[in-house]
Amino acid sequence: MLEAGDTAPEFSTQNQHGETVAPDFDGAAVVYFYPKDFTGGCTIEANEFQDALSEYRDADVTVYGVSKDDHETHADFAEEEGIDFELLADPDGEIADAFGVSLLDSGVTDRVTFLVVDGEVVATYDPELAEPVGHAHEVLNDAKEHTAA
Repeated sequence: MLEAGDTAPEFSTQNQHGETVAPDFDGAAVVYFYPKDFTGGCTIEANEFQDALSEYRDADVTVYGVSKDDHETHADFAEEEGIDFELLADPDGEIADAFGVSLLDSGVTDRVTFLVVDGEVVATYDPELAEPVGHAHEVLNDAKEHTAA
């Protein structure tokens, strides 16, 4: 798994709108991996990032959610939950592999978050500790600390 000081990998994939997205890691971004759309903890986590999205945008931090779901499933999930940030499809697990995120026995990714500033991972939130409740605000506070001039 990537750790602080590692370079964030470049990649492109489809978002929930079927558009090809290649995240630009100039500036600050959150890349959070979650197991599956429409599941309890993943829905809580997505809603918490959505609830804090205006604060993320005010801090110039882009949020990306990534799971092995395809873009159609992401579209349904985003519509049902009112998600307004990029949900990125990683059906083959290539993005997870690039970040060193483990696959669970069930074939989904582990829950892990990366805070990236100017192309460098500055914080990794371990899957054992990345509880969905309160996670978005914890990451936001850290992002503000790392991007304060």
